[in-house]
Amino acid sequence: MGRNTRKRRMPLATRIVAGAAALAVGGGGLVWANFYASAHEEHGRHDRTRSAAAQVATIDCPDVGQKIRDVPHRARGEVDGELAAMDSQITDAYQRLATTRRAQAGDAQFVQNAILGPLKDRRKALIDRIKLEINRAGGKADDSLDELAACQGRPADQQNGGGQNGGGQDQGGDDNGNGVAGPVAEDFVDINDVPPNSRDSRNGLAADGDGGSTGTFTTDCGVNENNLFNSDNLIAAPGVDNGAHHTHDYVGNQDNDAFSSDEDLANADTTCQNQGDRSTYYWPVLRLQDGTEEFDANDQGGGAEGNIGKILKPAEARIRFVGSRQGDVVAMPKFLRVITGDAKSFTNGDANANASWSCSGFEDRQVTDKYPLCPDGSQVLRTVNFQSCWDGQNIDSANHRDHMAFVQEDGSCPDGFRAVPQLQIRLAYDIPAPTVENGQVRAPYAVDSFPEQLHKPITDHNDFINVMDDGLMNKVVDCINRGEDCR
Repeated sequence: MGRNTRKRRMPLATRIVAGAAALAVGGGGLVWANFYASAHEEHGRHDRTRSAAAQVATIDCPDVGQKIRDVPHRARGEVDGELAAMDSQITDAYQRLATTRRAQAGDAQFVQNAILGPLKDRRKALIDRIKLEINRAGGKADDSLDELAACQGRPADQQNGGGQNGGGQDQGGDDNGNGVAGPVAEDFVDINDVPPNSRDSRNGLAADGDGGSTGTFTTDCGVNENNLFNSDNLIAAPGVDNGAHHTHDYVGNQDNDAFSSDEDLANADTTCQNQGDRSTYYWPVLRLQDGTEEFDANDQGGGAEGNIGKILKPAEARIRFVGSRQGDVVAMPKFLRVITGDAKSFTNGDANANASWSCSGFEDRQVTDKYPLCPDGSQVLRTVNFQSCWDGQNIDSANHRDHMAFVQEDGSCPDGFRAVPQLQIRLAYDIPAPTVENGQVRAPYAVDSFPEQLHKPITDHNDFINVMDDGLMNKVVDCINRGEDCR
């Protein structure tokens, strides 16, 4: 498989942690096997080591990016770079957590003294830089950001990020047989055991309904037949190589990497059948953890950060735009950026989670924090309804969220927001159901994730940049407002 090979530059904020990352991964990539190997060594230490491994499963850090407001536009690039460097710090700390289980077993304070304490100091340095950059650009930094420097160890038996299904996570001691931290047996549920109409969809409300603007516009952009993959995130971490720490599928625009400008996007090729749609649609890949060594097996964002196995392309990617239950929609501005879901929701909690997993034939049974086990002949479904209320002014915001909002329970937009066409993406996969026996899962599938997020299904997310020609966007709006179904 290919990957985006555009020449990259590394901003100062990223270079700060590059040396530490290189030490962590070595020349051939970090060896992710044996995360919990110490739990199976030396009979006399077995119980003690298993207990220590179970005490801290991952690292939980406050999400500084989601707390930032009112960053002057000319400081946003630097601030995004510092936030990406902060993500790299967490990745490095998690790698150290995962490879020092024996030391943790012998010293109850090891995690705090050797991992969390130094991590707090490094995060504080970057927070200070963020505040300085905001102030230099004419803004006023929030001094309370300093309170976000400290991280905690997440116990293995703590609830799954606040997901509605709850349930403990036995993350210490045993892995899934592949030597990586997740998914584990508790991350899967038989779709037959999911109650119908049980999903809490306060974030993912469908905007369309019987009233208002009832039309649809469907765009066919394929399923990444061109093998365009990378671990960048052009929206959240522009200008930063490996800003996502996991690999994305891309359809639509073919010039998607961290260094793509709006001009690059506007002039790029597109996989969409309607050539007026150069929008970029991307999501983290699903992988089957079957031992396959993909093109990124030794790369950052791939195997070097715990994302291993065969990349699974969707059998179908349905991308459509729908209307508002309360009236007409207005055109999206060109280059509008929208992130839905939260790649860090296992540690952040589910305030921004918008994952929805199901099986074909069981669409009335949706789960947010479990992967579904589907019966033979049924496809695994990932479905997402994007925010569809726009503030009427901005194509992005400092935390990449505040310029967009979800509809309210009655289908209306919050005060000051205007209804735009709602993007809905439905991905269908042909995946053999994993085997779950005796508390272990074999040949599981999982979404790529930040390492410390442990491949939890609740971390699923989608990204979109509108690069439709003005004429096509006007057609989308007209079709929806007239109640027509168009392509």
